[in-house]
This record gives sequence, C-alpha cells and structure tokens, in this order.
Amino acid sequence: MLETTAARYAGTRVQRVEDGRLLTGHGTFVDDVRRPGMLHACFVRSPFAHARVTHVDISAALDLPGVHAVFLAADLNPDIREQWYTAMGKDIPDTPRPALASDEVRFVGDPVALVIAESRYIAEDATELVEVDYDPLPAVADYRDAETADALVHEAYPGNVAGRMGGPPPAAAEEVFAAAAHVADETIYQQGYAAVPIETRGLVVEWSAGELTIWAATQAPHEVRAFCARLLGLPEQRVRVIMRDTGGGFGQKVIPLREDMCVMLAARKVPAAIKWIEDRRENLMSAGQARHEHGRARMAFAADGEILAAHIDHAQDVGSYPSPWPVGTSAAVGMIFPGPYRIPQATWSTVSLFSNTSGRTAYRGPWQFESMAREVLLDIAARQMGLDPVALRRRNLLGLADMPYVNPCGMPYDHMSPRETFDLALEMLDYGAFRREQHEARAAGRYLGVGTCSYVEPTSTGMGYYATEGATIRIEPSGAVNVYVAGGSTGNSIETTVVQLTADALGVDLDQVATIQGDTAVTPFGAGTAGSRSGSMTAGAVAQTAGILREKIVALAAHKLEAAEEDIELAHGRASVRGTPTLGVDYAELANLAYFQPGALPPGMSAGLEATARYSAQSPILWANATHICTCEVDVVTGKVTLLRHIVGEDVGPMINPNVVEGQIAGGTVQGIGGALLENLAYDPDGNPLASTFVDYLLPTTTEVPTIEYGHLETPAPGPGGYKGVGEGGAIGSAPAVVNAVADALAPFGVKITSLPASPATIVSLLENARRSSAAPTP
Repeated sequence: MLETTAARYAGTRVQRVEDGRLLTGHGTFVDDVRRPGMLHACFVRSPFAHARVTHVDISAALDLPGVHAVFLAADLNPDIREQWYTAMGKDIPDTPRPALASDEVRFVGDPVALVIAESRYIAEDATELVEVDYDPLPAVADYRDAETADALVHEAYPGNVAGRMGGPPPAAAEEVFAAAAHVADETIYQQGYAAVPIETRGLVVEWSAGELTIWAATQAPHEVRAFCARLLGLPEQRVRVIMRDTGGGFGQKVIPLREDMCVMLAARKVPAAIKWIEDRRENLMSAGQARHEHGRARMAFAADGEILAAHIDHAQDVGSYPSPWPVGTSAAVGMIFPGPYRIPQATWSTVSLFSNTSGRTAYRGPWQFESMAREVLLDIAARQMGLDPVALRRRNLLGLADMPYVNPCGMPYDHMSPRETFDLALEMLDYGAFRREQHEARAAGRYLGVGTCSYVEPTSTGMGYYATEGATIRIEPSGAVNVYVAGGSTGNSIETTVVQLTADALGVDLDQVATIQGDTAVTPFGAGTAGSRSGSMTAGAVAQTAGILREKIVALAAHKLEAAEEDIELAHGRASVRGTPTLGVDYAELANLAYFQPGALPPGMSAGLEATARYSAQSPILWANATHICTCEVDVVTGKVTLLRHIVGEDVGPMINPNVVEGQIAGGTVQGIGGALLENLAYDPDGNPLASTFVDYLLPTTTEVPTIEYGHLETPAPGPGGYKGVGEGGAIGSAPAVVNAVADALAPFGVKITSLPASPATIVSLLENARRSSAAPTP
C-alpha cells in the first residue's frame, strides 16, 4: 500500500482559504457582475393576499424613458416547456408554480409584472406606473383554518389540502396508549420564520449567440443549469451557470424560484443581459417561509418513565406556491419523530395546507419540527410525572452499543452515539452544580432554567441525484494542483475542505492546491450543497479521483527514477524512493514529462496528469447526532430572556476541519435561537405581512447569543474518511433546547410553553394567565 508522508491536513484547524478575498472585500457576488449594456429587472407585486386581476395597463411604464420592456404572464408563462426539480423528479404530483401571476394573485408580494430598464432606479419607478386593477377575494390567512375555510387558494385543491401522508397503522400504538401508566399529550405550535441570508436572491442572465449564461447566487449551479434548460427547452450544453461567491443560502437558494424563472424566460426577449437583485423587503415578503407548523404530539410511558409509544399528527403551512413539492418532505417529521430514543411503537400523519401567504421553501433542517415537538413534550411529561427531564431522557436514550437500530417508523440508524453525546454535554455543563445554583437563585427571586435537546440528523443521503459527486484533479505543468468540483458553497467552506483533502490525497503542501468550483462549463455535475452532504460527498469524489491520479504519479516516478512502484513515496509535492530521500523528483518535473515529453513516458501511459472520477454513496443515510444544552435567566416582570450558556455535544464523525465544523454548528445554533425567541414571519387576519423589514422581523445579535461551547465525539460513518454531514444540526437542536430552558425557568409558576416564539410579550402573558388560574407565586 502506498503511503503519503506529507503533513496530514484533514482533522486540523486549517485557516479558510477563501477568507483572504472575502475579508478584504474581494469576493465576487452576483451584484458585482457587470455585463455590456446590462439591463435591470424589477417586479410589480400584488398588494393583496387574494384577488382577481381584472386589468393591467403597462402603457405609462413603457413610456418612461429608459424602460425597455414590461412583461406580463401572457408574455412569459407560455414559453415554459418543462418545470420540475431534479431532486423531486418530473412525475410527482407537484403543486402549481407559475412564473407570473395571471388571473389571480395569491399572496401579498405575488409577482404580476416584470419591468426591464436601463437601471434599477428606473425599473423601480416604472413599477409604480403599472396600473393593476384587482378584485379582492376572501383570503386564507391562517393555515390552521384552511380545511374549513370557504375560500380556496387553488380551485383544484379542495379543503386547501396540498397532500397527506401517514406512517404505520395506528391501531397497535393506540392499544399501548390506552394501557399506559402515563400519557403526555400536547399540541405544539411553531411560528413561521425565514432563512434571511445576508445576500438576498439574485441572478444575471445573458442570451448571446444562441447560448444562455447565468451568474447566480445559488447552492446548486448544476441544478440551475438543468432546470433552466428544461424550462426553456434548450440543450444543456447551451446553458452555462457561473456561481462565484454566495452570501448564505440555508435552503432558500437550493433551487430556482418563480422570480428566477421570470428572468430566465425574459432574457431571450431583450438585447442585453438582465440583472435582478432582490431587496430585503422582497426577500422577507416573497422568498419563502419555513417552520410554520404544529402538531399534536403524544407519548405513552410506563410508571418508571420508559417510553412505550409515540404519535404525532402534524400539519404544515405550505403557503400559496411551495417549492419544491412539500408533501413528500413533510414525511420526515413523522419518520424521525422517535428521535434518538428507544421507542417500540410509533405512528404519524401529516397534512400540507395551502394559505394565502408566501410559499414554503427549504430551510436548514426542514424536518426540524420533529425535534421541537418531541423535546418540548418530553420536558412537559417529565414534570407531569415528577421526574427530572435529564433522568427521563437518560432512561430512554439509545447509545453506540445499540447500533444498528431501526426506529419504529422504519428509519435505519447506525454509527451514532446519542447517549454518549448527551453525557458529554451534561458533563461540560456540570448539571448537578447548575441545579444547585438554580435552587439558590430561586430563593433569591431569580429564575434560571436549563433545557436540552437530543436529536438525530440524516446527512448525505444516498438517494437520487444526491447519491453521487464528481471531481477532476489536474496537476498543471508547473506542478501546482487544481481540483474541480461542482461547488455550491454559500459560506460552508467547501473550498477549504476540498483543498485539505486533495493535499492529503496527493501528498502535496496546502499552498500547492487551488480549487475551481461553481462553473458548470468546467466542473463535474453535482447536486450542490443540500442535505448536509458536501463534506462526505466531496471527500468521496476527491478520494476516488486522487487515487487514480496518484497511481499514475507513482508509475511515472518509478519509471523516471528506475525504482519499483512499491518503493515510491509521495510527500510535499515530490516523489522519492523509500530509504533514499535524496533520490527523487518533484511534481513539476513529472508534469514536464507528462505534458511536454510524451515519448519519454512508460509504454501505454497516456500524456498529461489529470483524472476525473465519480463517487457514489455506499449508504442510504449517514447519521449524525448531538445534544444541545441551554441555560438562561428569565426576568418574570418584563419577560426578557438572557441566555447564559449554550453547549453542544455532537458526533459528526471525524472532522475534516474542526473550525469549519464549529462554524457550521454556530451558524445553525444562532438561527435556532432566533427562531425560539425572536423571529416571526407574521401575517394579519387579512393576509398582510407584518414583518417585511428588519424593524419588525427580529434577528439575534451578539447581545442575545452567548459563547457557544463545543464537545466532539467521533464515530466514523461508512465511507471515505468516516465523514458525516454537519450543516443542519445546529438549526435543529438549538431552538428546542432554548424553549425548554425558558420553560424550566418558569416551572415554579406552572407555565408550559407550547406556542412560539417565546418572546417577552408571550412570556408575560403566560405568567399572567398562570397567576389567574392557580396559586402561583407572585414575583
């Protein structure tokens, strides 16, 4: 077996290679792209949640100097050839998704017309001159009323039901519930919130000489290319997508949405490139919502706290135009509801309901509600049974020794350590010491709380087009190494990890490697960043490709040095003979032979030093897991929550770069904190958005977020390097831990938190209600 003697980079805290350009302002985002004669796009959007469009007059807008075109649905929608997403396939019963609204608008912000002008300023002015006559219709503003509402969001969907799914038959579980010593039964409601990436959506589309070039802010450049080719009926080789830097995605940029479709459709109708950059108000109003759902969650317990059965009836708001098809993805809520616990019986059902609001889109850990419902219910159950929530969990948690384990909904767990990460996080906290501190604080009139959340996370799915990833690695004539991968990095450091992995695989120094990503003209096809797949899948692609190239390097070096292949060592960009390090040749010399002296190559060896290969996943799912622990103090007069500590004990397998892993956990954790306490994509009863700026849509800042503490366990997954995914876990586990911490602080008042967010106003209201209905102490 060949050995690499160069320093190992995988597993070390290598500084991010992309930070140099990003931190000095040299990144290239979509709004930085300039094209000759470039035009700018702006949308006319509906001010009504539901209305008929009776007439549109664009004449005044067209008369404005600098306006090139105003497009309506009749101009763009008929040009659509096919419209489906690769991950879903073309045969699913997809929900409606027009480019522009035509006869009806179905939410405030629904795009009705597209204005193309010489500048964004002119385009904005022209939108004010487009006269649209609306006939308002009754709106379904709250999805919880959708099934019984007289109004229909889409006529083709009775009861506003986009679809239903269900798990195992409930009869056996219901028998367990009927005989259980204790049953916890709560309906838990989670508010809608949004991805709000620091860079909003945007793209530049240019039609020239029969070819379409798209500069996109995206997580998946090859999916943008495939979708656009289908949409316009073009051969894929006539569509090129270029993704440079993208300022956050979180699922919102994993697929093209309706505005992207409009700009793609309009590009062939104007004489120059079109740029569309979404403003923040548009982003909050129209880029999609997530997390808006509720569920009746139940658990049956034996007298000693053993969980006997679990059930969730889940309902989710999918808005007016969900993307992608939301029904199938909602099944994950039910299937993962048992979480990391030993539960013999479980059932579930889910319904997806339309409303006259922004459409549901993917958001970091789209199935997160399973953890919110389960973990909040477990804390409530523990208090009802007079048990410590930690003791109840420990009684039921699975451990590494229990693997493999199939949960009662059919999910095949393996290579994870829930009990071990739980214990690690508790040890980091010193749980006993905190409980003593809490007791002393309550005696002094201060209310501290601690909450936990343990979860399992399916990463790196081996299904569909997510199951494979390619790479091309080239040693240039200079001896420098370029590695080409599909990319899709939106802040998740794929550039750094790919460089680390390639340097290790080829035995070169880190500064000898560069990576090219995000250009569909030169990179292998790949599914982009979604489903916490990037680390493990690119590791597989690099390993497959580098293995081929490494063999060629060794064979060429052995020929050049007149040595046996098994005696060749590769390190620091040099091939040498084992035991005689002075006898060697660097990669530049080998590249000189491979490119410029093909006659000097060994018989049968092709010229060049380049390889391309694809990795295919060996497992359907790689399971990561973690426990989040949050401690807080609640001011019971004002309702203010102050977070004291946030601890994450996680197992994402071996870490390519601990800095990157912790960065991913931190980002997701902050998003979860925002969802638990602050963020609320609210609508009034008429369907008008109440949070379309950051004045009303509140985000966490450094003043709300404590220092995040990390504890790592490493259970290798099957596959290259044992790597798992880590991108979504922080956003799954943090919010339930925060909610449980607040509820624990308020436990002396008999308060339960089953509706989010846990804002100061909500907390004060809960305390007032508790005092009215019980003999709870007065603060």
